[in-house]
Amino acid sequence: MFYDLLKFLENGPTPWHAKREIGNRLAEQDYTPLDEQEKWNLKPGVPYFVERGGSICAFVLPKKVPKRATILASHTDSPALKLKPHPIFIENGLPFLRVETYGSPILSTWMNRDLVVAGRLLLSQGKEIVEELVYLEHSPVMIPSLAIHLDRETNEKPKKIDKQHHLCPLLGVHGGHQEAEKIFEELLEVPLNTVLGADLYLVPFEPPHVLGLHSDLLSAYRLDNLASAHASFIALLATEKKAKETLQMAIFWNHEEVGSGTDEGAESPFLLDTLRRISLSYKMGEEDFLRMKQSSSCISIDMAHAFHPGYKKQYDAANAPQIGKGIVIKHNANQRYATSGLTAAHIVQLCQEKDLPYQAFASESNLPCGSTVGAIAASRTGIPTVDIGLAQFSMHAARELIAPADHHTLCKLLKALLER
Repeated sequence: MFYDLLKFLENGPTPWHAKREIGNRLAEQDYTPLDEQEKWNLKPGVPYFVERGGSICAFVLPKKVPKRATILASHTDSPALKLKPHPIFIENGLPFLRVETYGSPILSTWMNRDLVVAGRLLLSQGKEIVEELVYLEHSPVMIPSLAIHLDRETNEKPKKIDKQHHLCPLLGVHGGHQEAEKIFEELLEVPLNTVLGADLYLVPFEPPHVLGLHSDLLSAYRLDNLASAHASFIALLATEKKAKETLQMAIFWNHEEVGSGTDEGAESPFLLDTLRRISLSYKMGEEDFLRMKQSSSCISIDMAHAFHPGYKKQYDAANAPQIGKGIVIKHNANQRYATSGLTAAHIVQLCQEKDLPYQAFASESNLPCGSTVGAIAASRTGIPTVDIGLAQFSMHAARELIAPADHHTLCKLLKALLER
């Protein structure tokens, strides 16, 4: 399972790559793909999946009319640097890329690091628009920082990074005499007149690595939130007990890092649309559909801030999760996390029943906490929701750190939730 996570991380450098990898894994396990634009003819007991943009939803239909649903929710995107529509510019004879921030990356971690352009191209093929995923490893780039000799106080008083001028990857020494469009065409390796649109990002070139004296740490880009996504579909595929009256589902949303307010994010009707179409296949009335929702549960799975001994003041010591110590149940008084006393109780009960380690997280009271898809999904659907995750170092950095043992525990818990 651990080495499968490494493979998934390598194959998922962008949301579209991750979605494709999940879809391929599901198809290999005889999950039937659905098209939202086609009429669905769903059959009880059969597993399906449906895609929308960089999001994907997989589910196993119960043999009888569903009385409830168990929904595992995570996201496919991560903080990044995204190429602008006209990305190439020449400065002093050197070709650079223009980028803007996607979400809230720790910008300093993206500098002085080998990076690759990856994402999707929308290409013209006759009258058709075809999506092609790319990972341009033939042309790695780097964002060079200013030498310490030219800024002696950089370690004492770090200066603010100018997102417009300081985050420009250098494409090379040669090529500055060419037109920008020709340089871009050479980078993409496709005729530029066939490119109708693109969503391209910079991603770290370095693969995931096992670290630590006892190989008990994992370093990689996009652990937030591909570690959760991987545990979710692994749990769904490993579920042996197919429920008679429970809809077993895992949804993987795009755009969480930018607020989820898109046609494919957690704030979209993607989940509700899918649930309604499932209910229609069983000829359920509105009353039965509403009753099913209220009997359902949603488990929002995202990462949590592991306690860092070097920064004690940033934590509430009694509610700071430890890396390697199991599942994290996330709490916030203002409901930035969807956890309530009741939804947390169900997780605690199952962890105790299965002898799985668990711990609680709440932010230091002077610091706001992050957000997840949990509260958004709960407000959109009215389904009782809990926020859980794994303790992680370096969240939103170009390289993040988790304990593989925690991921293994998460897989066990999610499988137990689906089979319960």
